[in-house]
Amino acid sequence: MNDQNTYNKPVTWKNIFKFAVPTIAMSVFMSFYTMVDGLFVSNLIGTDALSAINLTAPVIQLVTAVSTMLATGGSAVIMKKMGEHKSNEAREDFTFLILVNVIVGLLMCVLGYSVMEAIFGSMGLSTEVQNYCVSYLGRYLPFTVPILLMNNFTLYMIASEKATLSLVCSVTGGILNMALDYIFIAILNMGIGGAAIATGLGYSVTAVAGLFVFARRSSLLHFTKPAFRFKVLANAAANGCSEMATALVTGIITMMFNWTMLRYAGENGVAAVTIIMYVLMFASSLYTGYSYGVAPMLSYYYGEQNQEKLKKLVSSSLKIIAVISLATAAASFAATRPLVSIFTRPGHPVYDLAVTGNRICTLALLFIGFNIFASGMFTALSNGSVSAILAFSRSFVFMLAAMLVLPAVFGVNGIWLATPAAELMALILSSAMFVKYRKRYQY
Repeated sequence: MNDQNTYNKPVTWKNIFKFAVPTIAMSVFMSFYTMVDGLFVSNLIGTDALSAINLTAPVIQLVTAVSTMLATGGSAVIMKKMGEHKSNEAREDFTFLILVNVIVGLLMCVLGYSVMEAIFGSMGLSTEVQNYCVSYLGRYLPFTVPILLMNNFTLYMIASEKATLSLVCSVTGGILNMALDYIFIAILNMGIGGAAIATGLGYSVTAVAGLFVFARRSSLLHFTKPAFRFKVLANAAANGCSEMATALVTGIITMMFNWTMLRYAGENGVAAVTIIMYVLMFASSLYTGYSYGVAPMLSYYYGEQNQEKLKKLVSSSLKIIAVISLATAAASFAATRPLVSIFTRPGHPVYDLAVTGNRICTLALLFIGFNIFASGMFTALSNGSVSAILAFSRSFVFMLAAMLVLPAVFGVNGIWLATPAAELMALILSSAMFVKYRKRYQY
């Protein structure tokens, strides 16, 4: 295979979708992992167990944050070198970064076990919910290394022109997760711990496949003798820090949502938050998948200094995201009741809370896509500082301000309004940065 063919093709709708459609589908299936857990847990165990999954989310987000930082930052650095025709050096860096992921994953697993009981014990939860939290996270942590590898191999498969294979792995993992959820919970009575094991095994499909794919020298990226260039690690970490910030502060904001909802509506409110987060996560996966798909193209064209292709790709991307944003917002609002009824039945207190929350939070879908793409674009252009500012402001600063002010004024509805308000403020900042750096990158 000529490793330049795909990137040398014209930037057409067909070629953009060739990269983006598999990653969008892959991202959607990945979002199903957690949603399927919630579906089986809420229907077969109860809403207390559903609340527990949300309460463990901040700890799980820490794992996601680190793996996302290494994956997105490393991919941008490596594909920029590929665009500069430094293929051997890029492969050495790729192997080095994968080894770093394994070491980090082992350390995080040990740390998780040492602190999880203290964390959940300090939250003032009922004994039943606390036990659910410990059981779920305790079964999830052994899969820390596969999860880190899965996030990395997903992006590197895309960069290596194997987006379809990445999609197949994600679909296979999603189907395995669904099947095992039913077997472990409904048949074997393994409870919420079975849901965690099913999720971990689903993630492991891509991790195992990636080890075989990148062991082959015919792959554009493949394992070789690593070069321990710690400057590359620093650059990858700095470049991917915006995505890490997004995932990390998502965990912090999730804790704020939980604490605030516990105050205003109790554990039923936490269950309602969980359902709304599933809906937002599903919609956001469309934008994240698209951004992941075009990121290697952005990095390659930037390394190649091909401003014409870069400009056309960015312009086309904004149009695509606008269409997806309008479609997802309309669909979410129209299908609110059917979506909520998947997790809880009409007449249950959680149902009414979630229906109201989803209708208000749907407004955020008009803005989220542009914010995700803007942050991902600057990461792909190796401008990690701007990407970090956008991600941190969107995920933490604006959300923190909205969570402190709006619930005090509007009560429970203020909690739901916080997400659309934060995303709108983030859109204004993203637009300003987009205009400010337009001349530098000539997009």
